[in-house]
Amino acid sequence: MDLAAARRRTASAGIFTASMADVVFLLIVFFVLTYSVSPDLTRMELPRTVVRTEVPKGAAIISIAPSEVREVIRVSTGKERAIPIGSDDEVVSFASTLVAADRDQAFVVRADRGTHYERIDFVLDALKQADARQVYLLSEQEAVEGIGN
Repeated sequence: MDLAAARRRTASAGIFTASMADVVFLLIVFFVLTYSVSPDLTRMELPRTVVRTEVPKGAAIISIAPSEVREVIRVSTGKERAIPIGSDDEVVSFASTLVAADRDQAFVVRADRGTHYERIDFVLDALKQADARQVYLLSEQEAVEGIGN
């Protein structure tokens, strides 16, 4: 009888997944907390300046990149990736929507060094029509001799 009882007590084959679920949950939490979105990855050669001003976090970004036919304008709220817009009227509606939601919404205008000034002027006029209060022109900071050296 002891032999029959020993045969019944054999180990059962199984995979315990309770600890695996904990590990997966911790990985999901880790990736959610460390995920960041870069609003606009368009490569640009920015104009140089010696003036430095901090841009507030959460500022909306309007990028003007040169193209073969016409400059491409991309917009982002600062929290998601930039998307190209199809018409000039969409710049005004984009800015108006953000200003309606937050009266003190800041805007950053990124323009390549080779961009025609008329396009930059158009974007600035669109922001003025939308009644934007804070507009920043993004540039590359140039080191000044004698300051900080």
